[in-house]
Amino acid sequence: MRFAFLLAFFLTFAVEASRTSAGTEDQAINQIFMDYARAGSPGCAVGVIRNGNFIYRKGYGMASLELDVPLSSQSVFYMGSVSKQFTAASVVLAAEQGFLSLDDNVRKYIPELPDYGQPITLRQMLHHTSGFRDVLALLALSGRNAEDLHPTAELLDLVARQKALNYKPGEEYQYSNTNYFLLGEVIKRATKKPLSEFAVENIFRPLGMAHTRFYDNHTLVVPGRVAAYSPGKDGAFLVSWSTNFEKVGDGGLMSSVDDLLLWDRNFYENKLGKGTLLKEMQSPGVFNNGQQSSYALGLQLGTYRGLPIVEHDGALFGYRTEILRFPEQRFTVVCLCNIANANPEGRSQKVAEIYLKKDLQSAPTVASASDSARFAGKYFDRDRHFLLSFAAMDGHLVRQGGVLTPIASNRFEGPIGYFSTFSSSNGAAEVTVNHDSQISFSGSKIEDLYPDAATLASYAGVYTSNELNATYKFSVEKGALVMRTNWEQPTNLDPVVPDEFLLYGGAATLVFRRDGNGHVSGFSVFTWAARNVSFERAN
Repeated sequence: MRFAFLLAFFLTFAVEASRTSAGTEDQAINQIFMDYARAGSPGCAVGVIRNGNFIYRKGYGMASLELDVPLSSQSVFYMGSVSKQFTAASVVLAAEQGFLSLDDNVRKYIPELPDYGQPITLRQMLHHTSGFRDVLALLALSGRNAEDLHPTAELLDLVARQKALNYKPGEEYQYSNTNYFLLGEVIKRATKKPLSEFAVENIFRPLGMAHTRFYDNHTLVVPGRVAAYSPGKDGAFLVSWSTNFEKVGDGGLMSSVDDLLLWDRNFYENKLGKGTLLKEMQSPGVFNNGQQSSYALGLQLGTYRGLPIVEHDGALFGYRTEILRFPEQRFTVVCLCNIANANPEGRSQKVAEIYLKKDLQSAPTVASASDSARFAGKYFDRDRHFLLSFAAMDGHLVRQGGVLTPIASNRFEGPIGYFSTFSSSNGAAEVTVNHDSQISFSGSKIEDLYPDAATLASYAGVYTSNELNATYKFSVEKGALVMRTNWEQPTNLDPVVPDEFLLYGGAATLVFRRDGNGHVSGFSVFTWAARNVSFERAN
């Protein structure tokens, strides 16, 4: 009887301790999302998975402000670039079935693409090492609204117009939506089924993901779909979503927290295909020099505070999504949000810290404001024609809105493995940004530039690009160089160094060319994802 009493006592104690622990964890998660736990606000649906089952799931905020519908784990979100892992899985499964090989030349399936002098393989596209210019960047540069309805034929024409790549295939990693858009078309041409149908038959239906689909028909009714918003003035919210968008492959997936549990389970159980899926999807890319990338197939590989992670985020309109997996702990956080400033990556990391605090390494000490301030400023890479701005804010060094983590007196780590190292040369401050053991930026600190009226007038005129099928018109107005294209509002250009101007707040750089007589004859546009797109001066 004594043994039975003691056993009952300890079981009761264990249950109560478990409830207390769970209650503490629940309260901690509530704190992370408390800014959305109110009526009249969009927010996030969250799922925490351990060993293939939810240990926490909850919706914070509203799925529709107009209809007063709350978010839940069943709410269906536009997933943005999280879609890429499902496109990659479709390519691997199509390869298992003999429709294609990952090492095929993409022109085998899409022969209208230019021949750039060497093959571009499907595997290079999956790893973002193809060199293709980004189709969304090209749409924006051509004066078209990237977040609108663009038939596949229109997008293929735009990609096929490009006379050059960003770099030689296999030489670099550069995230490009063109890769996965084209892979969706490869699936269609190789299997004779659109990506949406192939994925249902080979992924969603076998796993029971009944509320997941590729949205390739803008007239389709999607039960449970949530609206998305962006922050407005005085705490108000602005509508930021559209059904008039049906490009898939690089994006286009609709899914829910509940359905993504089934997808997460498959990374341990592998119920799909003939057995190659998990290995292929989680194998990092390899550059021509033999070094490995940190990008696998639609998945970003890395570490977080000492633990291996597999993750990917997504963003389009006001939707922000993240799947963060710790494979060794069989632990995953799914965070799907319908507000543009939600930062699901940061919130997912905070959720993981609640449950994995015993496994995670201590967070590094943040540099003081005075330490950070000495690195603040504008740095320009004259070879890549790109500007990076660093600022000191609340004791942090911030780059392009993202907080950097100090790992040495002059070295900082940013998102997904980007490292910024500050130095000086001949008295000039410099910064080098590395990713995957490659230099992605190397620039010197610059001061503001003020060209005189005659210099600005030399750029005025009309310029055309066959690659974009676009025309840019420049004029000098109120002491500034102003650009017009299509229906867009006039845009002021900001001078950065001689003959180079920033466009769209630094998202692009225009580099003017001069002939032998010193006259401006044309320019090239450089963005992160579309380099050296050429314009010629008319007449």
